[in-house]
Order: sequence, then C-alpha cells, then structure tokens
Amino acid sequence: MFWDNVLTAGTQVLILYIIVFLGFLAERLNVYSEKTAKATTNFLFYFITPAVIINAFLSTEFTREKALSYGTAFLCGVATHVGAILLSAPFFRRGKHPDNAVYKYAAVYANMGYMALPLAEAVVGPEGVFYCSAGVITFNIFSFTHGVWLMESDDKDKKFNIKSLILNPGVLSVMVGLPLFLFSVKLPIIIQKPISYMASMNTPLAMIILGTYISKADFKTIFKDTRLFGVLFLKLIAVPLLMFGIFKLAGVSGALLTSVLISASSPSASNTVMFSAKYGKNTRTASKIVSFVTFFSILTMPIIIALSRL
Repeated sequence: MFWDNVLTAGTQVLILYIIVFLGFLAERLNVYSEKTAKATTNFLFYFITPAVIINAFLSTEFTREKALSYGTAFLCGVATHVGAILLSAPFFRRGKHPDNAVYKYAAVYANMGYMALPLAEAVVGPEGVFYCSAGVITFNIFSFTHGVWLMESDDKDKKFNIKSLILNPGVLSVMVGLPLFLFSVKLPIIIQKPISYMASMNTPLAMIILGTYISKADFKTIFKDTRLFGVLFLKLIAVPLLMFGIFKLAGVSGALLTSVLISASSPSASNTVMFSAKYGKNTRTASKIVSFVTFFSILTMPIIIALSRL
C-alpha cells in the first residue's frame, strides 16, 4: 500500500513537472520571456490565487466538523512555520553574509500557494485546497512579519509596515471566502463561474512560471554550493518529518493530514526570488536555491505524501 501511494503521488508530481518543463522550454525558446513571467506572477498573486482560495470555500459544504478541521489546519500551518524557523536558526550564520538571509528564508518558507495548492487539488481534491488555504494564510502572516524581518535584518534603517500583514491577497481572500463558507452562502452562477474558471488557471500558470525560474539556474556550479544541500535537507526532509511526527501524535489523520503535509513538504517558496528582488538581495542566488530544491522535491514529496496516507 505504501508503494501504491508513492506511485500515485509521484504520478501527480510528474504530471505537474511536465507543465514545468513546458515553461522551461518556452523560456529557452524565447516564447515566454522573463519579463512576461514576472507580469504573470503578479497576475497569479493578485487575482488567481485568491480565486483558488475563495473557490475552495465555495466548493466545500459547511459542517461543524469541517469548520473545526479548518481551525486544525490553521494551527498545523502555524506549527509548521514555527518548527521550520527553530530548525533553521543554527544554520546559515557564517560570516554575516547578506545571502544568509536568502538561504534561511528558503529553508523556512514553502511554495504553499503555487505548489501545495495544485498538488493538494490533484491528490486530495477540493477538500485538500480548502485545508491548504489555511497554510497559505499562515504563510502570509509569517512571511510578511518574520520573513520581512529576516530580509531586512542587515538593514536597521528599514521599518516593518504592519499593513502588509493584512493587505495581501492571501489574507484578504480568506477573509472573503471564510464567511461564505461559515454561512453557506451560494453565489449567483454569473459570479461563481468566473471564480471557478479563474481558479482552474492556477495549476498550469504556476507550473509554467516555475519552469522559467528553473531555466535561469546555473547548473554548472549549482552542486558546488554546499549551502544548497543544507536548505534541501531542512526544507524537504527535516521539517516534513518533524511535522509528520507532531501531527500524528496530535491525532491529525486522513485528508487533513495529507493536505497539511503537502504544505509542509513543498519546496522553497518562489517568494524567495520576489522578496530577494524587493529587499535588495541576490536574486541569482534565490533562483538557484528555488530551482535546486524544487527539482529534488519530485523525489521527496511523493514519499512524504505516501507516509501521510498509511
């Protein structure tokens, strides 16, 4: 049964990576340029991801058990980020190099929006997206607080803007979708259908953009950077296994366990590149990390997902 689950999850990951390869190929053939990818990323971030989250709420029938499960998924997301922060704390501190913040951010923050959501939809279905949306909101809370502090820790002149904690697409879309779920609101078809169509664009666009990131990686020198293996170990092995043990002890099981572990085992967030650009860090280093860890996640994620389904 374990290997059946590995095969099932591995097949879903491979399906997604076929789309990633198309993004890689399109960038290399100059069909889909880096400038276009950046514009598409903004469109995905501000429009499509909120549609995915709201659609997940609309697609899930309200029950007391579902509401409690969503609260549990939220707490699992908090635990995942706290665990990742604590595990990564002793690493990437040598020499106070500015790239240390990039490596540490990549070790803590997972691709919960662009990797976990489509994979949860493929493996678990709408219920998986529903649970993973709780991980997206915890990601935004931690990323726009601890993550910003991490990126700005070598610049004491910058101050954290609390508006970014609330006024971001992940938080706002949950604030819209959660009441619709709690009060069993049925939107008119003329509104619901566009949201559903927009949500269906998430998986292909996210994977194509990811392919463009990978196409920029310097594969000639990528294996010479030992810090990459540190990020890989923390992000793909240590954090997921720690969370698996904690969640099992806490009694989390079924689709909920699979969903929160998909989030916990996802590779480094593509936000690593965007945050690096925004806060003046090395975007080449960030792209290299995301590409490297994402590539190896095709081997680790199916195993973690299979463990969750035993």
